[in-house]
Amino acid sequence: MSEGSMQAWEKVLEYASVPLHGTMSRKIRKGVKLQINEGKIYEDAVLFISDLFLRVTEDGGDGLAINTYYDMKAVASIRTYSSKD
Repeated sequence: MSEGSMQAWEKVLEYASVPLHGTMSRKIRKGVKLQINEGKIYEDAVLFISDLFLRVTEDGGDGLAINTYYDMKAVASIRTYSSKD
């Protein structure tokens, strides 16, 4: 995957999220759902975007954080879901 493609994915992820105050992480925008590589659909998750990997952190309940990591070079598609408004 070219560097330009990874930069495009970073822009898509930035569009779908907002900065999380005081951190380098971003929270998925309210009303937006995110799907990577036709996999699980994330909502209300926190993203950490680097040039090497994407980490998606979800609340697993019972005080657990679930982290899923994606190799940025292996991201083939990103789908966002939001209302038409």
